[in-house]
Amino acid sequence: MNQEMKIGIALISSFLIFMVGLFRLFTADLQEIPLFIAYILTIAGLIGVITNGWKWKKRES
Repeated sequence: MNQEMKIGIALISSFLIFMVGLFRLFTADLQEIPLFIAYILTIAGLIGVITNGWKWKKRES
């Protein structure tokens, strides 16, 4: 697995974690996930998306 593939998988994974956190914050469907955990997932996912997006952009140039 090359570096490009690892960055792509990490970017997609971070985005999915971010979306799960946001989904819990904006809807009441996932009641089994505490609100505190939803905030952690949202913040960690956002940091991951920004970092991996920056690495992806840096890789292309």
